[in-house]
Amino acid sequence: MRKSIISLLIMLSILVLTVASCKSTAETPAEPENTAPASSTTLNTAKANAEKARQQAMDFESNSYFPSEWEAVEAQFNSAQTAAEYEAAAKEYNELMKKAVPLYAQAREDEILAVREQLIATGFTEYFPQYLENADNMALAAHEQYEAGDYYKAKESAASALNEYETLLDGARVYLTRQEVIDRGFTQYDADNFLKADDVAQEAIDAFDAGDRVTAIAKMEEAQLRYNLVLSNGWTAYAADRKTAATEERELAIAERANIAARDTFRSGDTLYFEAEELFAAEKYSEAAIKFVDSEAVFAISRQETEEKRLRAEEAIRIAEEKIEESSESANEAERIIEGGSK
Repeated sequence: MRKSIISLLIMLSILVLTVASCKSTAETPAEPENTAPASSTTLNTAKANAEKARQQAMDFESNSYFPSEWEAVEAQFNSAQTAAEYEAAAKEYNELMKKAVPLYAQAREDEILAVREQLIATGFTEYFPQYLENADNMALAAHEQYEAGDYYKAKESAASALNEYETLLDGARVYLTRQEVIDRGFTQYDADNFLKADDVAQEAIDAFDAGDRVTAIAKMEEAQLRYNLVLSNGWTAYAADRKTAATEERELAIAERANIAARDTFRSGDTLYFEAEELFAAEKYSEAAIKFVDSEAVFAISRQETEEKRLRAEEAIRIAEEKIEESSESANEAERIIEGGSK
């Protein structure tokens, strides 16, 4: 009996040891399972930081300003496999960005100033100074943001300021085209389109003042097309008028024999006239009109030269006749003297 109890205790001890051994074996892999996710997270974070630094460097055109250094960092980034290597690449991208930001800011400033100077040169801002002031305030805001180190905000503000100046420059071109139509007197040739263009231009101004830049730009483009049409029609009609005038002047010159009396001048006028005819036939009306005006002027000069030659010829004839008359009187006097002496 006692022997059986001892055997049972031994078997229970073996069973406990076996269970404990199995439990210990099952819990052993816990340590590597905790280590792997921590390492993967660190790597992903480092890679994400490097990608962000790379994008920021590209946003300020570091790749354009420092191409050789950029290629080196790109190679470093593309070959990175560990968190430390990605961190090193991110640091290099950040350094490139720091070097590129002043160059980028200067380039944007140069662009803004160039467009601003073009805008002022049109004379548009003399009549609408408030628009220039608003654009200038946007540019100054960008400069202040840059000085404060808020580079992305400064980048956005500079782009807005540049767009504002460019929009105003487009508006100024519309204004200048309209003014050319008026100065050349072309409204008489296409009054309906001119009035329609004026209406659309006013709609563009109203939209711009209301802050609706999309509508303002669309209306400006339409107004520009309409004014261009008036200008084109004006040149066509004007060239036809100038052709008629030059033709009439040429015919008068021929009638007054300027083609003979002032041959060289008349030929110069003829050369211009036929060049104008070719341009007119090719529908180059503005160039043709200018040539017709020039030829008309030269034909007029040939007529004037002919008239001056005629007057000089008449004066020479008058003087010659006077001399002949004087000579005749002298001969008669001599004859009387001779006849008187013979008596």
